[in-house]
Amino acid sequence: MVKEYVLERYLNSLLDGNRIECRSIIEEVLQTGTPANRVYVDIIWPIMVEIDRLYRHGQIDSAQEAFASRINRTIVNQLQNKLPRKSGKAKKVVVCSANNEKAELGGQMIADLFESDGWDARFLGGTVSNDDVMTFIHSFKPSMLVIYGIDGKDAPAVRQLIDTIRSVNAFPDMRIMLSGGVFGRAEGLWEEIGADMYAENATEAITLANANPQAIPAPVRTIKQRLRAAENQDELLIETVR
Repeated sequence: MVKEYVLERYLNSLLDGNRIECRSIIEEVLQTGTPANRVYVDIIWPIMVEIDRLYRHGQIDSAQEAFASRINRTIVNQLQNKLPRKSGKAKKVVVCSANNEKAELGGQMIADLFESDGWDARFLGGTVSNDDVMTFIHSFKPSMLVIYGIDGKDAPAVRQLIDTIRSVNAFPDMRIMLSGGVFGRAEGLWEEIGADMYAENATEAITLANANPQAIPAPVRTIKQRLRAAENQDELLIETVR
């Protein structure tokens, strides 16, 4: 486990925009024998979440949030080739994200960790249309679709994508997982929007994806939850516009 003072040093260096110090801290951690996947899980991911929290609460400005996300992504790119690789599992996953820097960082990390776990992973990012996602899924035939970091304003498009997937029934064995964004703030919204599961972080995403589907509780979709989910979505849409 990474020491608390290391996280503090890294966060402070990020908020100062000090790329050299950030790289130095990560290198120090790697030299202690900490594998790259633990750096993802124990440093980059929690710091990414903390940066988002600080920004949403007005404790850092947009410049700090922007260069912190970009430094993190640069470091993730450098760490990719250092990730341990498990033997192939004959399982495929497609990862999409919202179209912003921090969401694409989270989506990329999830895709990298799936690949490290032995999955055949494809990361489409946040600029691909629903139609193109459908086309790619049709050709790649994944067993899992992960959508990360969606905000309130983009939730209707995600609902439309899921509804389309369900209606054409061309991918009956593919499970849909949501993570981050509005679905982490509005309780039950991921269920009402039609997903099969929600993962709070990348570690949970891998764990759920590898679990026996019969061992995962089925989503609960009730009229009461649909109404509450709609209310939460409206509130979050208003919050996004502000």
